[in-house]
Amino acid sequence: MSVNKVVLVGNVGRDPEMKYFDNDVAKANFSLATSERGYTTSGGTQIPERTEWHNIVCWRGLAQVAEKFVKKGTLLYVEGKIRSRSYDDQNGVKRYITEVVADNLELLGRRGGGDEGSGSKENEPGQNYSSSSSGSSSSSAPREEISDVDDLPF
Repeated sequence: MSVNKVVLVGNVGRDPEMKYFDNDVAKANFSLATSERGYTTSGGTQIPERTEWHNIVCWRGLAQVAEKFVKKGTLLYVEGKIRSRSYDDQNGVKRYITEVVADNLELLGRRGGGDEGSGSKENEPGQNYSSSSSGSSSSSAPREEISDVDDLPF
């Protein structure tokens, strides 16, 4: 299993799929689409837009936040670790999967405006949720919070 840090900004592809385990440990899975804009090179070659799909996994309190606020189409900022693993499926075939285990989520908005506006302050874009502030202690390393996504280079 390899572990690497990653920061993604993209649109949620499907509502989170929730699982609850013993001791009320929650797990949320959802997909996130990130896109690289298409462009034309100086030689006139057209490079099309490229969309990548990422499997996002949230645990414990962060999973409960995802269940409550993350919906298909939501524009989302995700910080986490890349985890690659393998398993044998029901037919004994070895399958490989790469996931981003989220440490931090920030709701950036909803695609298309939406009719789900409840007027609630906690449902407004810009809310930041991390695994450490949601009752989970998945990392003992000190964290530096990112306060302004406008400073990001993408």
